[in-house]
Amino acid sequence: MSNELTLTSLPTGSIDAYISAAYQLPMLSAEEEHALAVKLRDEQDLEAARMLLFPHIRFVIRIARGYSGYGLGLPDLIQEGTVGLMKAVKRFDPDFGVRLASFAVHWIKAEIHEYILRNWRIVKVATTKAQRKLFFNLRSSKKRLGWFSQEEVQGVAKDLGVEEKTVLEMEARMANYDMAFDAPEIADESTPASPAGYLPDMRMEPFQQLEVVDSEAHARKQLFNAMEQLDERSRTILTARWLSEKKATLHELANRFSVSAERIRQIEKQAMNKLKVQIAI
Repeated sequence: MSNELTLTSLPTGSIDAYISAAYQLPMLSAEEEHALAVKLRDEQDLEAARMLLFPHIRFVIRIARGYSGYGLGLPDLIQEGTVGLMKAVKRFDPDFGVRLASFAVHWIKAEIHEYILRNWRIVKVATTKAQRKLFFNLRSSKKRLGWFSQEEVQGVAKDLGVEEKTVLEMEARMANYDMAFDAPEIADESTPASPAGYLPDMRMEPFQQLEVVDSEAHARKQLFNAMEQLDERSRTILTARWLSEKKATLHELANRFSVSAERIRQIEKQAMNKLKVQIAI
């Protein structure tokens, strides 16, 4: 091949050095790319995969920069995009008749999209297909600051093929922000009150404590009533295995009842299943 990779690996530790080195790598010609892809497909040659991967990292960087407005670090976006590129290299078929760069765009964006959706907010902001589509198109659809007008909602819904209520719901989700439960150490009048400052702690309220006591008493009563429905051997095994301060082993109970440890395990499992049924009644 006329163009050989000059770097065996890209530098780590500095994102600027990494990007600079990625752009210095020579691009592959169509013939070189095809030959490497055939070698990877037919021989599972990892060196061929590396030589396909490295020159295309510049495309990952270019795509990742397009998502810098989501408040996530560029190194993380590049890392996720590179995972997508690796998946594309693995699935690339040289007989498709397209270049790897074109084939890999979908995989690169898919990994970056998934990363953004997982990390943009503490609670995942988009779960359905329509919500995911809206999340990455809503910003570009806004022509001004502020909330959508009814006409804008209708236009976005029509353009993206989703319901109007989905547009409104996603707009509200994207307008929200994460808030720490505890107040920051340095707070001023402009800082909104944190939930810890106004949410009451109900654990020590008399009615709450009474509810806990009643709930525990009811659960114990159900358990003992269910235990009474078991035969004596099953009840003894469950008591020894779970309700005694010093819990017995399967082998100890096997010696006691002159059966195998596996038989004790079977009796225990059957008894537990009967308990679940009785407690659920």
